[in-house]
Amino acid sequence: MVPTTSLLLLLSLALLAPGLSADQCVLTGRWTNDLGSNMTIGAVNGNGEFTGTYHTAVTATTNEIKLSPLRGNQHNVNQKSQPTFGFTVKWSFSDSTTVFTGQCFVDEHGKEILKTMWLLRSHVNSIDDDWKATRVGINTFTRLHKRWE
Repeated sequence: MVPTTSLLLLLSLALLAPGLSADQCVLTGRWTNDLGSNMTIGAVNGNGEFTGTYHTAVTATTNEIKLSPLRGNQHNVNQKSQPTFGFTVKWSFSDSTTVFTGQCFVDEHGKEILKTMWLLRSHVNSIDDDWKATRVGINTFTRLHKRWE
């Protein structure tokens, strides 16, 4: 009886362990992307809503780059360990707005990565220029750690 119980316990742990060991990707914190832009995402509330700031490293304008607010949503992290999300950046230094959508992943080394796609809408003076007002791109973000971590 004891060997059978031990075997069943061991088998149960082996089947459950992959689910228990899955790392959860947390959106909250400081991130940097492949272009050198940085963002900080605040706490995600119970409805999946969050706010933060975005400091871009690139711009098509000649204006001075300024820290810009962001606001977004993610799917409930209690349901998914690698949630999807979306956020909007209202640029403080131009008449443009960017929307990002993506997913928060944990790679095989335990590193958190945000894979995103974005649409940047720039202001144009007439409907005739609408064709050139929207740009699309992708960015990969990694967690920005403090030097002493």
